[in-house]
Amino acid sequence: MYAGLIDLPWWGYVLVALALTHATIASVTIFLHRHQAHRALDLHPVASHFFRLWLWLTTGMVTKEWAAIHRKHHAKCETADDPHSPQVLGIRKVLFEGAELYRAEAKNAETLARYGHGTPDDWLERRVYRHSVVGVSIMLITDLVLFGPIGLTIWAVQMMWIPVWAAGVVNGLGHYIGYRNFDCNDAATNLVPWGILIGGEELHNNHHSFATSAKLSAKWYEFDIGWMYIRVLATLGLAKVKKVIPSPKFVQAKSAPDLDTLQAIITHRYDVMTRYMASLKRMCGDEIDRLVASHGRSFNPRALRRWVLSGEERNLAEEERRRFEVVLKDSAVLATIASMREELAAIWARSSASREQLLAQLHDWIVRAEQSGIRQLQEFSLRLRQYAA
Repeated sequence: MYAGLIDLPWWGYVLVALALTHATIASVTIFLHRHQAHRALDLHPVASHFFRLWLWLTTGMVTKEWAAIHRKHHAKCETADDPHSPQVLGIRKVLFEGAELYRAEAKNAETLARYGHGTPDDWLERRVYRHSVVGVSIMLITDLVLFGPIGLTIWAVQMMWIPVWAAGVVNGLGHYIGYRNFDCNDAATNLVPWGILIGGEELHNNHHSFATSAKLSAKWYEFDIGWMYIRVLATLGLAKVKKVIPSPKFVQAKSAPDLDTLQAIITHRYDVMTRYMASLKRMCGDEIDRLVASHGRSFNPRALRRWVLSGEERNLAEEERRRFEVVLKDSAVLATIASMREELAAIWARSSASREQLLAQLHDWIVRAEQSGIRQLQEFSLRLRQYAA
């Protein structure tokens, strides 16, 4: 029986499968995601063409389709128009049928026309890479020639890797469970701080907060292996990084905010809101405990705290929202925290306001925070005056 050109022990075939699939996930995160969809880095034509060829062989995905679907996901995140939101479609649907959702959206001509701009449109893309079946068939034959019958298993693992880990796990669990470094406007989460199998894509909350960053890690304990590869490519002259997650800088608190303070707060708005939530979390919890004692279990304490601190309304029924509004009438503290949070977020949400108007709004917010009588708000207002551009 033909055994293939390469004879390996069983663990050797496992390592080969992991190496081949890792090359695929690296190609997805570096080329399709960070380079094509978000333009976070530029790639040398040599690197770009390698990634295109490898993805054609191992996934059959078309660059324009992938980039368009992902851009639409960001533009319509957690709405009925999101191609794969577990918050809308349910976690089971996205986790187990993520590939089917991708293929269905790839047939949407409007999506491709609106969101697929700037992707490759050369002879190779039009005449070669658009034929997905040809690419994966070549990969199948290559695996069989090199490894014999076990090559079929290796090929099957290659074909399943992206549908399971990217379409299912990242798009599903990455919007359903996990931890959040930044209070972005959708449900994106970070799954684990060390994700070698997913190439850094597991740091999904970081990505949705700073979509144009070539680096997905934000904390010292987070490891983005895709960023490591990008740095290697940059050292070799094969990549040029355009943007990374900005790190906030702090100076001695100013007596009053100025335009530089305003710009720093807008630039680091996710950091600002995350710190706001963290600074008031304990006080909010204590106040909710007091309300539970007086109202009983007529409301969900955890959901109320989440609503007060972040304004998060996902999966919140209208009846529960009305119940929360009734509860807030009995707590001037929670009402103040919620209203101040909304007003703070409005500073960077008002696109039609001038810088002078926004600065006046920021100054007014700080004055009222200092006069609120709430120690945590007073300390946070001091922190705001320390942000530097």
